[in-house]
Amino acid sequence: MKIEISKTVEQMAPSGIRAFFDLVLNMKDVISLGVGEPDFVTPWNIREKVICSLEQGYTSYTSNKGMPELRKQITSFLKQRYDMDYDFDNEVLITVGVSEGLDLAMRAILNPKDKVLVPEPVYVSYGPVVELAGGTVVTLKTDIKSGFKITPKQIDQACTKGVKTLMINYPCNPTGVSYTKKELEAIAKVVKKNDLLVISDEVYDELTYDFDHTPLASIKGMKEHVVYLNGFSKAYAMTGFRLGWVCGPKKVVEAMTKIHQYTILCAPIDGQMAAIEALRNSFKSVQMMKKEYKRRRRFMVDALNELGLSCHMPDGAFYVFPSIKSTGQSSMDFAQNLLKEQQVALVPGVAFGKSAEGFVRISYASSYENLKEAIARIKKYLKK
Repeated sequence: MKIEISKTVEQMAPSGIRAFFDLVLNMKDVISLGVGEPDFVTPWNIREKVICSLEQGYTSYTSNKGMPELRKQITSFLKQRYDMDYDFDNEVLITVGVSEGLDLAMRAILNPKDKVLVPEPVYVSYGPVVELAGGTVVTLKTDIKSGFKITPKQIDQACTKGVKTLMINYPCNPTGVSYTKKELEAIAKVVKKNDLLVISDEVYDELTYDFDHTPLASIKGMKEHVVYLNGFSKAYAMTGFRLGWVCGPKKVVEAMTKIHQYTILCAPIDGQMAAIEALRNSFKSVQMMKKEYKRRRRFMVDALNELGLSCHMPDGAFYVFPSIKSTGQSSMDFAQNLLKEQQVALVPGVAFGKSAEGFVRISYASSYENLKEAIARIKKYLKK
């Protein structure tokens, strides 16, 4: 039998992160600073809630949209935290992680050849989900000179015929940069001028260190222009629960829900129970983790700069994005050689787009002791 694979899928490169970390699996004494996963265990009160919910028999399907109690909790949280108003029944959808929300958004709004503006460096799934939905990626390149931030002028100039959507992620994976309220207001003007729909991935919002996070949808006049994605994986250390949420215009959320009900049906009920508890009673745990990330951030930036690997101070998330151009190596060569010779795993910048060449992503979601040892090993590698 001749089996033919979709040309789109066949031509698609595998994840630059996962492909690299397949090399790590069978190695010993590796310090892994690559995968974007908190090193903290999910707070006990959240785990206890899941245990109790199982004992009480919560093992069934839920509404396609997600449990009403969770959707109400999300709208209450957003109102209290950011003064945002959403209708829990028509404008909120619970997804299997933010990744599903991103995929659903693309499939719900794109027609073949619709163009999507995607900043670069960018998280590895952004381009592929656009292509899988039949859209065309228009890259907005950023660099260290621009602070790895897109500008209103850049967006405006890119809005040629067929451009429908802007994707944005802040604090950003892989660079850690974020946007102030003033910067977002300037972007909002261009978005409204060009009548764009923005897919705004803000899963690292609680891990913003030096200024308050501002959701793009909270900017005046922007609610109808934004599909707001968020979740529980990063701030609450709940990666394995696979729980995210979408808030957005009723028409878009209805379309996303239609796809969701045919492909996923609903997010797991135990994860939804955990999410309710996380929003209600985990503020102190989030702040504790945030404080430790902030300490590690300062250590890593200072240490890398001392080693001659120029590194900006990230605004949020738990990544540093140092330049390795001074070594004369490509990001892939640097990452592979460092892994082979000193057993330190990080992600080559090229995994996040061509404009990220010359940089590497290092996660500081690892113990302080691991980070110190990793720096010592990187120092040995650079001396050699």
